[in-house]
Amino acid sequence: MSIKCKAALTNGDGTLMIDEIEIHEPEADEVVVRIKAAGICHTDYDSLKWGKPMVIGHEGAGIVVKCGAAVTGIAAGDAVVLNWATPCGHCFQCLEGNQNICENNSPVTAGGKVYSGGHAHAAGTTWKGVPIERSFNLGTFSEYTLVKSSAIVKNYSRDMSFQAASIIGCGVMTGYGSVVNAAKVKPGTSVVVLGTGGVGLSVIQGARIAGAAKIIAIDINEKRLSMAVNFGATHTITASKEDLGLLRASIAVKALTNGRGADYAFECTAVPELGAAPLAMIRNGGTAVQVSGIEQAITVDMTLFEWDKTYINPLYGKCRPEIDFPKLIGLYDCGQLLLEEMITKTYDLENLEAAFQDMLQGKNAKGVIILG
Repeated sequence: MSIKCKAALTNGDGTLMIDEIEIHEPEADEVVVRIKAAGICHTDYDSLKWGKPMVIGHEGAGIVVKCGAAVTGIAAGDAVVLNWATPCGHCFQCLEGNQNICENNSPVTAGGKVYSGGHAHAAGTTWKGVPIERSFNLGTFSEYTLVKSSAIVKNYSRDMSFQAASIIGCGVMTGYGSVVNAAKVKPGTSVVVLGTGGVGLSVIQGARIAGAAKIIAIDINEKRLSMAVNFGATHTITASKEDLGLLRASIAVKALTNGRGADYAFECTAVPELGAAPLAMIRNGGTAVQVSGIEQAITVDMTLFEWDKTYINPLYGKCRPEIDFPKLIGLYDCGQLLLEEMITKTYDLENLEAAFQDMLQGKNAKGVIILG
């Protein structure tokens, strides 16, 4: 039997609407999930203008309602976290250990092409009787969703709220994984974080958990810098919009790092003009990490690369969901990973427009939609 429910939709031209969709019976490898909470990300706002109708939202957590005949290890009633980079397990990249850039299933790298939100399995979700795509194959701004079983990871935590669980599957994983999986930050080192929104705070937490001795947070927002200290920043630098490329801020960084620059620097601003900024923050031989997914063409002063500096651009923190999500849940359970503290405000689905505006104005570290 199908399920009719409320969801946030777009027709692709920037319009946001709340309307009824229908979730149909799961295929053999699919699962119906009742979404309890969904994290809000800048990508969700961007998806309003991707030129096609879709159910939006790509961070979420909920409860399994029904499983397809071939699904194993998951049952109705299980609490789960959703994951948008679903690995196939047998393509070249998956066999190389790069499950985050699966050649068959990834909604942003499938077939070597970049997709705006997914090549989704849309047939099981309909709007006004017509199949509609789900953003990143998930569509979490909906009371129910239908996903591949590979898109969910069971949540064994007894204490984690659905709100906290909902933000693991993109921003937290991206930030933490960029530190631990991609840069492999070593204990006792120095780290700079450019931008202290939800992803930046997750980078700070990853650096703290990895044992970094000095974590320097940079932002133009004083409120966010205060939050950064609560999550592990040891130093803060208030930046200026007039500081092109954050070159003045880089002088302050070098003053805090024996004149050399930091061992690692992470760009989390999503501002194209700051794509090369982490290179100005690191020492010779250091590592710069572009976390926020800047895709625009930028001009880079190649002297910033001198000498022996490394610049990497990992996707989704090199996430391996079945390995990394349980680690994040375990870190939460032992008190090392703060999640509820990142959630500045929660909203009803009908207030999604207000949630987007708060996000765009920098009011929230992380906003969450409550759906059940």
